[in-house]
Parts: sequence; structure tokens; C-alpha cells
Amino acid sequence: MTLARWAAVAALAFAVYFAIQGGEYGTTHLLELRADVRREHEQVVRLKVEVDSLERAVQAIRTNPLVQERVAREAFGMIRRGEHLYRIVPGDTGRQLE
Repeated sequence: MTLARWAAVAALAFAVYFAIQGGEYGTTHLLELRADVRREHEQVVRLKVEVDSLERAVQAIRTNPLVQERVAREAFGMIRRGEHLYRIVPGDTGRQLE
């Protein structure tokens, strides 16, 4: 093979490589963008599930008396008439009694 043929093969190989991989937006960039799109789509799906769950919780708090009572008891420490509330307060372990 002559030097001119080697140069032509090298130029052709470079042209094929540049057509596939070269430029600002090459094949690897395209693959990265597709992976980004897939990850973002998965995140959107996860967030939609979370929003649906939160909407169901809000609706239950607004309309279900049992859920309202549970929230009032857990979040605000409310009790019914006739009930007694006992709170256990942890002691200060760093102090010694004199």
C-alpha cells in the first residue's frame, strides 16, 4: 500500500469518526441527554405519586372525622373530655442531684 492510500484511509476513518462522534453534539452527548431525559421522567413519575398521596391525605383530613381526631391527638396533643394526658419528659442526664 502506498503512502497516498494510507493517507486516504486515514482521512476516511477520521471523516467517519467525526461524522459519528465529532462536533459539539456527538453521540456520547446524545446518549447522556437520553439518560437525563429518562431520569427526569422517572423523577416526574415519583413526584406525581407523592402529590397524589398528599392530596388523598389532605382530603382525608378535610372530610374524615377519625383522621381529624388522629391528627388532633398526634400533632396537637388534644384529648377528649374525661381523658387524662400523661407526658413523660426526659430528665437532664448531664446534671447531678445535690
